[in-house]
Amino acid sequence: MEKKYAPRIYHFFHAASMVRPIIWIASYVALVPVFALIYWWLPDGQFRIPDGAGTDFGSWLYYSIVTITTLGFGDYTPAHGWAQAVTAIEVMCGLIILGFFLNAVGSLKSEIDVESEVEKQKQAHFVMEKEKLTKSLPLLLGALDRFLSYCYAVTTPLTKRQGKEDGSEYNSEFTREDMGDMNRPSGLKFDRTHIPAVSRLMKSAAQTSLCLDSLESRIDLTLWPDLLEDCFKFVAAWQMFTSADVLADHPDELKNDDTSKEELYLFIKENVPVARRLEAALTAASTSTYQG
Repeated sequence: MEKKYAPRIYHFFHAASMVRPIIWIASYVALVPVFALIYWWLPDGQFRIPDGAGTDFGSWLYYSIVTITTLGFGDYTPAHGWAQAVTAIEVMCGLIILGFFLNAVGSLKSEIDVESEVEKQKQAHFVMEKEKLTKSLPLLLGALDRFLSYCYAVTTPLTKRQGKEDGSEYNSEFTREDMGDMNRPSGLKFDRTHIPAVSRLMKSAAQTSLCLDSLESRIDLTLWPDLLEDCFKFVAAWQMFTSADVLADHPDELKNDDTSKEELYLFIKENVPVARRLEAALTAASTSTYQG
């Protein structure tokens, strides 16, 4: 029998502790006029009342307050069964509600303490992830900057890009004809090699994708949803591009056919905006503060 009812009793007290303290206090206060009304309705002679004392509702309200708070001044005294029974019930109800109130206060305090500890852990986690992101920032921004610069080189005729510092003059409205010199050296100031611009682009895109993929695995980017989304987009786009059979025998070389050039054209069009958003998002994330 004890095992049968123990879970129910536990559930009852657990549910009672979940009730907000304000509800118990409101119930405690609400009992005062309820019992005052009952005392008022009891037949005459149930109480010993001092000479000159009133018997209106206000007097019984006073008696109810004195009773439920267990002050017991003794001026109004229950003398017979009904009065004694109702008085005892009110005292018991007041004590029980006060007990539940104190239990609810303790439960609320525990809840607040737990939430505070969870919040501290979340903040510590944010600080740790931000620190890791900040350390990775130079490598990531460098990879993205190279990728954007080679996108500019591939999509701009050689005569227009000679001596340019980077890809800041990238034209988002470039055409397939603008990619005619992609197999010639980039001509960018920081690139002293004679390797074709398209090969440099392939290599920088692969490195950028690798850096972003590593970032996703090492850092909790769910703290920065926009950054996570764009990282995923870039990595997925690069994987889809390389799986489309557009590369020659060497991973840095693009096949010299119209299909491969068309795929490259679409890849650049779609992913330069993603790379630029990534640059902004990474910079913003490295300076962000915990919002809770």
